[in-house]
Amino acid sequence: MTQAATSKARVYKYYDLLMTGFVTVLLCANLIGPAKVGYITFPFSIPLLGDNLSFGAGNLFFPFGYIFGDVLTEVYGYARARKVIWAGFGAMLFATGMAWVIVHLPPSPNEPFNTVIQPAIETIFGNTWRIVCASIIAFWAGDFVNSYVMAKMKILTQGRWLWTRTIGSTVLGQGVDSMLFYPLAFMGIWTFDTLLGVVVFNWIFKITVEIVMTPVTYVVVNKLKRAENEDYLDVATDFTPFSLKV
Repeated sequence: MTQAATSKARVYKYYDLLMTGFVTVLLCANLIGPAKVGYITFPFSIPLLGDNLSFGAGNLFFPFGYIFGDVLTEVYGYARARKVIWAGFGAMLFATGMAWVIVHLPPSPNEPFNTVIQPAIETIFGNTWRIVCASIIAFWAGDFVNSYVMAKMKILTQGRWLWTRTIGSTVLGQGVDSMLFYPLAFMGIWTFDTLLGVVVFNWIFKITVEIVMTPVTYVVVNKLKRAENEDYLDVATDFTPFSLKV
């Protein structure tokens, strides 16, 4: 394992690219995803879910964000993953603020097409304050739980059994994410049964994607460890989320 003391001054080849990928997935989830509600019909009734389900298309992006988080924490350590999470948090705030500005910007009366496109812009980018706040809070808490569990389990397992860390951290991180986002965004709007069904489905769906993608995570992690000559173990890390120090 690379020692913490020798890693702090390191310059990495691919860290910035992974940060960019993580932020891109996060912004897509929050800007593209809310534009559509998906619908699935099951061939049989599933407990808590029934035989059909509607879900926000943004959920398709979040599992990939957690895979980015797993790779970042596994290779570069919790502190550098924390920096990426804060970068994503800042990007979400900026995008949300600019979306509000664009939605409320008076359309030019000299452009007839504005009368057609303005309602679409409001539908796609005009999320309510509850959904925006719930999304930001759930992302922040869920990603930090994911990274923290990943780093602590790596210490506990002495760097072995990567699959236990990727899946275990996703179980807890996505659990926190789903249990925060949906009640904060839709409590009092959806019935309790609908709310519970959506939370359970999204939690299971995201864990399933993590499990299916585990071989890909192994390949990416192993290649990055060799390319970066890094395999960070957070034995001396300050695990506070409120820092950008690496």
